[in-house]
Amino acid sequence: MSQSVFKLESLLETHEKPLMIVGGDLTVVAVNRAWKQVFGMNRDARIGQPCCEDSGACRHKRLFETLEPYACHVAGDKPASVRGYPLLDADGRLFLGETQTLIHSAASSNTRQTLVGKSEVFEGLKAKLQQAAVTQAPVLLLGETGTGKELAAEFVHGHSHQAGGEFVVADCTVFGEDLFESELFGHEKGAFTGATTNKKGLFEVADNGTLFLDEIGELPLSQQAKLLRALESGQFRRVGGTAILRATVRVVCATHRNLADMVRRGQFREDLFYRLSVFPIDLPPLRARRQDIPLLTEHFLHLFGGMRGCQYAIDKAALIKLMQHAWPGNIRELKNCLQLATGLCQNRAIREGDIQFMRMAHDLPPPYPAQVDSPPVEYLPDQTMVGMTAMEQYEASFIAKLIAKYQGNRKLIAAEMNISERTLYRKLNRLNLS
Repeated sequence: MSQSVFKLESLLETHEKPLMIVGGDLTVVAVNRAWKQVFGMNRDARIGQPCCEDSGACRHKRLFETLEPYACHVAGDKPASVRGYPLLDADGRLFLGETQTLIHSAASSNTRQTLVGKSEVFEGLKAKLQQAAVTQAPVLLLGETGTGKELAAEFVHGHSHQAGGEFVVADCTVFGEDLFESELFGHEKGAFTGATTNKKGLFEVADNGTLFLDEIGELPLSQQAKLLRALESGQFRRVGGTAILRATVRVVCATHRNLADMVRRGQFREDLFYRLSVFPIDLPPLRARRQDIPLLTEHFLHLFGGMRGCQYAIDKAALIKLMQHAWPGNIRELKNCLQLATGLCQNRAIREGDIQFMRMAHDLPPPYPAQVDSPPVEYLPDQTMVGMTAMEQYEASFIAKLIAKYQGNRKLIAAEMNISERTLYRKLNRLNLS
């Protein structure tokens, strides 16, 4: 393995969830310490091996073709929810990163994370979550991005009558029209190209447990009626199947969007909204519970130290700097900030200068003017790159090359990328290439 891949592996050791990195040749190039601990396999036994046993149903291959993140679940001795996304190493080479979270059961409850805080606002939130847990009503978690909605949903599950069952996460941001039914309800062998075996859907996996529908506001309108029907009747069919299946599922949803406003604009079904929002709970932003920042800081530093076999400390000036920040990205931003600080600090002691805050896109300076003798950046105007992540720049540059190659013919562009024209339109809009 080259030095750049080692650098990439070292960077990803900060992930507390099992993480696997796949190269463009569809072999595993790295796994982190958490992966080794959870799956009980020596790293050398996995690195260099094919990413999937069945190459005909390889979820990783499609990502390299489309650069589209995905979320699904995989069966086996240890069923897991997986989320894959493209990433770049220090040399700009494309890899696939996949987090693999075991689907929780009563046996794995001792590995779950816990809510952290002591402030009055936090205690009020915790009391509401406990009230929601003992009811059978659907729970809708509302709040800004990064406030810990998945952790709150897991808390509800762990204190509910369904705690002995599975806690299954469904990420609605990646459920396109062609993926929703297969992931939620499963499919039969031969139902479509790539369906080489029967597959249980998330509803079946969550039977007698909890199904967490994350970012429910992103669910396509065309699929909402199918979800409503399954929630109300507890019945569904696998894609390509005829048998009616049943599941008893406790549903918890989360969104950072205003669903009531989406209902008024015709973007979300009113009947589904009322079905899901029986017990709404607002998660406060981190700026509303600043008293919890020292506890959260201690929690994350202990977490990072445990991963690396060391112990981190933070001085008073650095902690004051954390307390004074507005935290628009909430707890997720705090965690990322501390993750960076542990890499910048000397002798595992974090000081004020080690605390670096993320700059928002609208705060970024204008791009440098292009040199007269320098080539254009992958056919993209400078302004298009402002505020993009490295991966978005890679994706935008790739598509821009195809636009130039096929003179804007979107049918040919979509064909080369092996995606539908509708998916291409979504990419063009997201990357401001339309």
